[in-house]
Amino acid sequence: MKFALFTEIPVAKPWAKDSEYKAYKEQVEQAVLAEQAGFHSFWSVEHHFLDEFSHCSNPEILYAHVAAKTSKLRIGYGVRLMPKPYNHPIRTAESVAVQDLLSDGRVEFGTGRSATRAELEGFGVDPKETREMWREAIEVVVRAWTEDEIEHNGKHWTVPRRRVHPKPLQDPHPPIWGATTSLEGHRTMGQLGLGLCSFSVGVPPEDLKERIAEYRKGQAECTDPIGKAINTQAATFTMVHCADTNERAFSEAAESMEWYPKAGARAIAGVADWMQGKGQDLGSYSYAGEIAKARDGGLLDQLSFDYIRDSGAAMVGDPKRCIEIAERYAASGCDMLFNLVNPYKIPHKAVMRSIELLGEHVIPAFDKS
Repeated sequence: MKFALFTEIPVAKPWAKDSEYKAYKEQVEQAVLAEQAGFHSFWSVEHHFLDEFSHCSNPEILYAHVAAKTSKLRIGYGVRLMPKPYNHPIRTAESVAVQDLLSDGRVEFGTGRSATRAELEGFGVDPKETREMWREAIEVVVRAWTEDEIEHNGKHWTVPRRRVHPKPLQDPHPPIWGATTSLEGHRTMGQLGLGLCSFSVGVPPEDLKERIAEYRKGQAECTDPIGKAINTQAATFTMVHCADTNERAFSEAAESMEWYPKAGARAIAGVADWMQGKGQDLGSYSYAGEIAKARDGGLLDQLSFDYIRDSGAAMVGDPKRCIEIAERYAASGCDMLFNLVNPYKIPHKAVMRSIELLGEHVIPAFDKS
């Protein structure tokens, strides 16, 4: 199992004039240290309008900066939002290709469709159309990377015959991933030949088994992959904090690890509120409805750090304990574990120590080379 550094770039209140400046500078330091510690890759989100939770709205600049300061660390889009008008697929193809060239072929291309009301409504995106827009956009991107000239007449985009520059360095193109929450979506990712970006926040590692099994079923049914190369890797992300002692790790992480899943769940539940308020069926956002029910029933309020810690719903503790929890992810079929090392407000110094300890003790325990 490989280990990746993952970030939302949270900026906790109260905000000072330099809060976002410090958050970005500290994130770059963490990414550089992650390469030295032996992490496989660095991934960040694309999010908009999510106060405190994520201030990472234009990650391409961050990717280029991190790539310039590293030499081996792979750079992951975690994820690029594909529906319109977030990103036109031609602009996406161009952006990823430039990153791939400048990083010497280190890009991992993660894709997604967006899952919060703040973002969907903020950009005027119709939730009912996001899945088909996501798929059409990937098709256009792959063609732009691999065909000398492209002409596309689809439901959501029209591209007259053009030659798209530049092409990526990786042949035939960077590995493509798809993010999903629903069980159905896991199977779809396999059927399309995409790498899987799943979610394991606030649930034990064993909950991943069924979802990865569904993904593997989809892979067995893959007869027409959406890319020119099939990506068979299954990844998930979880909150992570490693310290020299369990007591220190728990005290440093408790507030953030309790805050993050609640804040994320409430943001997603807002999609259900919005769609149902307009009398719409939730369709492929049915999982948002389940989260809204949990919120309304008070279950989110009951999610405690004690449960997260004791169930292994976060990889938190000293190196020995972190290895034990990571082994549970590996046993569930995970090929790459995304480490969200700062879910909210864990101090930068503590995060840096966590990365060091993961590199010294945890990552080597899973190195099969």
